[in-house]
Amino acid sequence: MAKLNQIIAVTKGVKAQTTREFTDAHRNVQKAPLLSGISRSYQPKDEEGEQLPPESTRVQVSATDVLTDVSASLTRMFDLVLTQDVANTRAKADVVVDGRTILADVPVTYLLFLEKQLVDLHTFVDKLPVLDPAETWTFNDAAGAYASDPVRTVRSKKVMRNHVKAEATEKHPAQVEVYTEDVAVGYWTTVKLSGALPATRVKELRERVAKLQQAVKFAREQANMAEVEDVKAGERVFGYLFG
Repeated sequence: MAKLNQIIAVTKGVKAQTTREFTDAHRNVQKAPLLSGISRSYQPKDEEGEQLPPESTRVQVSATDVLTDVSASLTRMFDLVLTQDVANTRAKADVVVDGRTILADVPVTYLLFLEKQLVDLHTFVDKLPVLDPAETWTFNDAAGAYASDPVRTVRSKKVMRNHVKAEATEKHPAQVEVYTEDVAVGYWTTVKLSGALPATRVKELRERVAKLQQAVKFAREQANMAEVEDVKAGERVFGYLFG
């Protein structure tokens, strides 16, 4: 009794060969000269007349033979595909990660779907935003985001100042230099907020996706080891079509 993975491998090759043969048959029955032949002989009017040899052209393609060949070629493919599809409905396996069964009795067709989806999920998780490692972050329930430690900074304001370089006299006005001075007027307390994730969380998610990918591949291999029984369909189909 064959295994499902063997049927899958054989079916791929048979499909390719059958496609080529079917295409050739389709082309040949469209070529009128290959379907046409002739057979003629010559008889002179009297015994003294010129004798000519007979002429003939063989029919190179017979539509009946083409139908027979197409039936034989496609019958094999129809049987293999049905055998594979029936086996796919019966081939199942568990998806197990670290000894824990995530999914039980999963059909092989769904395992193939999962494999493709997990490739996209791996890319998605790999690109998740990560919190700036230069800050210390704590989740803030009120903000619904991660918050950094508060940082206090001074808010200053420029104030005009006068510096008397020389006092006024009866003959000269005072010499005054005007300058600005930064004066503290308050304090800013800044807390940064972020919707990104901690690097450890993103690393954990990557590892989970990778583990599940491996588990699904292993389950698919197990499911494809299921034994299959040959199922026939082609003979009935072409018995009706061309019979």
